[in-house]
Amino acid sequence: MTRLRQRMIKDMQLCGLSENTQESYVGAVRRLAEHYNKPPDEIAEEELRQYFLHLKNEQQVSRGTSNVALCAIKFFYERTLGRSRTTLAFARPPREHKLPAILSRPEVQRLLTSIRLRRHQDCLGTIYACGLRRQEALTLQVSHIDGDRMVLHIHKGKRGRDRYVPLPQPTLEILRTWWATHRNPVWLFPAGAQAGRGTPLSP
Repeated sequence: MTRLRQRMIKDMQLCGLSENTQESYVGAVRRLAEHYNKPPDEIAEEELRQYFLHLKNEQQVSRGTSNVALCAIKFFYERTLGRSRTTLAFARPPREHKLPAILSRPEVQRLLTSIRLRRHQDCLGTIYACGLRRQEALTLQVSHIDGDRMVLHIHKGKRGRDRYVPLPQPTLEILRTWWATHRNPVWLFPAGAQAGRGTPLSP
């Protein structure tokens, strides 16, 4: 690991960024350096400008990917290096306004019944019933279920925040039945035997 990367990681830790965000930021700065085949602290202003044009016009990356690249590179230059870059002030892509695709109940049912593995079916069903993000469902622990109050306690969700979400009775029964098949003391959806049951299911 290079000195600059170590310094950036420590800066991100000081700012309280999550491990996932740190990984995304490091990856974005690494791709910038690989694009020009030189250390990121040696990249000039015009090269930064051309890089963001490259992402937009040639790679045609999504707004989300472009935004992560901008935030990561901006953090690296302004926080880690203490430098300002004019390009970073106006390279943010415009916000997209798209309505989400909403599945009907029969469509959701067909989707769930098409999944072969029980653990995947129940995990996806929990995501749908409780409105969870993928990583929140994968890392659910047995202790996160509050059957008395009918809620799930979500730890370190988006932006590292905890929250409670309603737990429908049918979903609670499904989770209890599923847990009885493996009885893992920690994870609600443990990884398969080949990965070891001490870890949660991975994407």
